[in-house]
Amino acid sequence: MKHRLIEFLVGLIFGIGLLLSGMSNPSKVLGFLDILGLWDPSLLLVMGGAVFVGLFGFHVAKTRTKNLLGGSLHIPSSKQIDYPLIIGAIFFGIGWGLAGFCPGPAIISFAQGQEKAMAFVFSMIAGMIVFEIFNRRLQKSKHQ
Repeated sequence: MKHRLIEFLVGLIFGIGLLLSGMSNPSKVLGFLDILGLWDPSLLLVMGGAVFVGLFGFHVAKTRTKNLLGGSLHIPSSKQIDYPLIIGAIFFGIGWGLAGFCPGPAIISFAQGQEKAMAFVFSMIAGMIVFEIFNRRLQKSKHQ
């Protein structure tokens, strides 16, 4: 139960951060992505802060075998750049550029009732389902 409370609080802090930074506002995000037009560089501070925290967090995590709550800690070790990663990154970028959402802010905006976010979240879920279907078929064909 304590773990769930901490997970909830971390998610709540993350969500509040997304709201305060403007990441849940698609027009602000699209303004940031519009580097050849009316570019809005204000999200650079948000991204820079996230990168700093991430670098610090991964540096600390590499020295540990357990997370702060005592559970096992597994850091991905693969550095391979393969087709699924490239294709996923392309689809992520297209979705972000078209809708102005990435998954976290889309869920926040979905909870606020934004129709565009609802369409994005449903499309994201559909994409996850399609990926799982193709991935399972690929794994089956490799084992036969």
